[in-house]
Amino acid sequence: MVSMNKYMGFYELRAIGIPTVPWQRFDEDTVLDGRLLWTIRVAVEGGNDLNLPRAVGVCADEAVQKGREFMKEYAGRGMVIYYPYFIAQKSGVLDINNGRTVIEAVERDLWNLVTNGKRNVTAVFPSGSLNGAAERMELGSTGLNGIQVIGDESFLSMEEIQELLKNSAVLRGRFRDELNEGKSILTEWSYAYSTDMGHEPEGDRYLVFYELRLL
Repeated sequence: MVSMNKYMGFYELRAIGIPTVPWQRFDEDTVLDGRLLWTIRVAVEGGNDLNLPRAVGVCADEAVQKGREFMKEYAGRGMVIYYPYFIAQKSGVLDINNGRTVIEAVERDLWNLVTNGKRNVTAVFPSGSLNGAAERMELGSTGLNGIQVIGDESFLSMEEIQELLKNSAVLRGRFRDELNEGKSILTEWSYAYSTDMGHEPEGDRYLVFYELRLL
């Protein structure tokens, strides 16, 4: 498989069975529920796909307007997608290669990590420390089997570590051949809440992945 960009990553996330945003492809006939806030994003088939336009947490009317603008601007080069907006409680990345899994996490939105350079914790799990038993992993095991932790060891709970490592195992299985060839998997995640029109959280918290790259 060639290196995977955002466009391909959206389809892979849906196919491999880890929790992902319920994205749909935006077209001229798209009608959005006015009782919800929405996120609109662009994914291009090739070329530079960093810093693509998006509208995050906007009302249905604005989302439709932005979606149509993005479709016109990127016609023939990719797709515009949409999904219900969510509020992130914690966010981060999973960086996976054949030798280790790295979890980086930050409070609230992922932009605090990727744009502002903030992070609450970084945890490195060598592949030999995993052995398919994520349920035995916890950040308090610093130094055990080569596990390294930088930052606040209490930021992620044992249950969150377990869940993230279990999903990393799914990704490892899906891309085993590519990892053996020296490639890496990078995926973005949040522990999130659905939201009402006032940007207030609703319902139970859930884990969601919304970007996947193979590098």
